[in-house]
Amino acid sequence: MHEILLINISGADKPGVTSTITDLLSRYDVNVLDIGQAVIHDTLTLGMVIEVPQELEASPVLKDVLFACHSMDMAVRFIPIDDTEYEEWVCSQGRDRYIVTLLARKITALHIAAVTRVVAQHDLNIDNLTRLSERISLSDQPRDQKACVELSVRGTPRDISQMRAQFLAVAGEMGVDIAFQKDNAYRRNRRLVCFDMDSTLIEAEVIDELAKAAGVGEQVAEITEQAMRGELDFTQSFKRRVSLLKGLSESVLVDIAETLPITEGAENLIKALKALGYKTAILSGGFTYFGKHLQRKLGIDYVYANDLAVEDGKVTGEVVGQVVDGKRKAELLKQLAEKEGLDLQQVIAVGDGANDLPMLNLAGLGIAFRAKPVVKENAEHSISELGLDGILYLLGVRDRDSEELLKRL
Repeated sequence: MHEILLINISGADKPGVTSTITDLLSRYDVNVLDIGQAVIHDTLTLGMVIEVPQELEASPVLKDVLFACHSMDMAVRFIPIDDTEYEEWVCSQGRDRYIVTLLARKITALHIAAVTRVVAQHDLNIDNLTRLSERISLSDQPRDQKACVELSVRGTPRDISQMRAQFLAVAGEMGVDIAFQKDNAYRRNRRLVCFDMDSTLIEAEVIDELAKAAGVGEQVAEITEQAMRGELDFTQSFKRRVSLLKGLSESVLVDIAETLPITEGAENLIKALKALGYKTAILSGGFTYFGKHLQRKLGIDYVYANDLAVEDGKVTGEVVGQVVDGKRKAELLKQLAEKEGLDLQQVIAVGDGANDLPMLNLAGLGIAFRAKPVVKENAEHSISELGLDGILYLLGVRDRDSEELLKRL
């Protein structure tokens, strides 16, 4: 009768441990049913589920493994697995899989405990837990420090909506970001990222900057804030704000464009996405003039925004053509996906305002970035604690991978 065993080996990491053990097992024609290895702070943990052929006894195999581990100063445990237990494990591989991503400037045990508590409450099993961020120096901690842990979980949540609400509550209370997404082929094969511009790619609302220059800053800022909170219809509020800019000199647009503050992580994110073969787009309720400026500076592929009418070097206070509102952003996202031959599940949308929700909810991965509360509550994912390059973690990209990509550019 065949025997199934779980072998757990641990000890100081050194070259040749896996090679030594598998070479030894090969002499007995052992079948490896499962294998996994991890190294944390130079300590190796190797696990294997093996099937000893029916014509052999396990004792000689275990004896040789035990001797080899002793020679390498490694600890080893053997756990027998009966056929019923093994078959239950095999059947569980058909269960849904999800990725939970925890992001913060610094991750503590309290953060991980809170996230894993929610996971356990919804009957999900953690298969893997991996650090995606680089190692942290205790003596040199930069202001833009990032930390990320990714959990691969398996099972069917009791209530996905309730679980997302719990994650959102934990994130708000602890000052972290938590993303929960299905682990499928689309997650690993996204190809288009559509960005809002104002307060997303740039840390400013351009129309507010123009209004300040025109002497109507407070009036426009109040209308902007109401629109971003979803309290006013975007198109009507936008036209009201633009009308207040009448008479502004075109030269002001040039000055503002040159001093736009790029959002933390935006440049690294765009470079990494380009290196990975992604297409990028700006879908903005702002102005084309500034979108084109960012396109040249960052290397964006597409820009769709509003054309600000200018005559005789002066802003007329009108918009040329159709206003790019929330509905229009979603339409443009869909059109770009079709143009690139992509399924909507392969598209990422990033924005901060209420007018971004239609495209955030249409995309396979919609991310509310440093967004208003109403937007965070209605978007499936949000990032508030890190810069835009935190999005790479949601794609499963490690720091060392993105650093390698940037070196090649």
